[in-house]
Amino acid sequence: MPNVLNALTVLGYILIFPGFLFCFLAGMLLSGIDRKLVARMQKRVGPPILQPFYDFFKLMGKETIVPAAASRTVFLMAPLVGLAALVVLQLFIPVFSFQAFSGVADVIVILYLLLIPALAIIMGGAASGSPYAGVGLSREMVTVISCELPLVLVLLAVGKTVGDALGKGLTFSLTDIAAYQAANGCLIAKASMIPAAIAMLLIIPGETGSHPFDAAEAETEICEGMLAEYSGPPLGVYKLSHSIKLVTLTTLFTALFLGGLGTGILLVDGLIVFAISVVLTVVCISLVHAVTARLKIEQIFKYYWTVVSGLALISLVLAWYGF
Repeated sequence: MPNVLNALTVLGYILIFPGFLFCFLAGMLLSGIDRKLVARMQKRVGPPILQPFYDFFKLMGKETIVPAAASRTVFLMAPLVGLAALVVLQLFIPVFSFQAFSGVADVIVILYLLLIPALAIIMGGAASGSPYAGVGLSREMVTVISCELPLVLVLLAVGKTVGDALGKGLTFSLTDIAAYQAANGCLIAKASMIPAAIAMLLIIPGETGSHPFDAAEAETEICEGMLAEYSGPPLGVYKLSHSIKLVTLTTLFTALFLGGLGTGILLVDGLIVFAISVVLTVVCISLVHAVTARLKIEQIFKYYWTVVSGLALISLVLAWYGF
């Protein structure tokens, strides 16, 4: 009986909270808020906040067309693999004191899982047999490579700061990071962590393929690049994955830098503060969207490996010397 209850608990984590249902609802809402805010900042009316829901359910009712030249199995399975990886990733990120899965290497697991959706979309595009997808593949790979270095530097800066405070030297556990912030306040309040927090906010649009970092899809030039041959439910799953990745990365930012906001209050209040934190993060990301011109693919690489990595490196150096 205890084994059955444990299995049902794990299944609840995966399917409801903080798994699929939570990711679906929060991701779609945040995507809608993001699009609305960007439109307002650009003096446009913009789509309704619920537009991502409308788009998703409309696509789920459409016909799935598989190109004759495509590898059918890979073409259809790639969106599902990317979606599954994002849902599992969310289980490792603490919502203040609550974390479905935890361990000593949560950060390393997150780095691996973040690569899977990008690899899935690359495999799906390659399996479609479309020449337009080939152009999108190269752009996606450049974006992935560009974002990985600053993300690793940000995680190292946070891990070093918390590890030194806990006497571990360096920690890769999000549980330790959450516990440290519960006792000492948000990491973003430390002057040495502000450059890393800014870098993380700049990484999120790139990781999610959002404007001005949407060169991977290149939607205005080649009909969404790697997704050119996708239609119906598989395309809907890709759109859903994009929204879930947005909420996953914003919750990761909240866990890394704003984890002390919910300390010492009721769970309901903690969830409310957590939601506010995530929305504020999306507001910051939307501001980046609105004020930054679209970047060319070569500019993305230079931007991330110089400006963004430089910000993260500043925090890492300061953390290394105990500031």
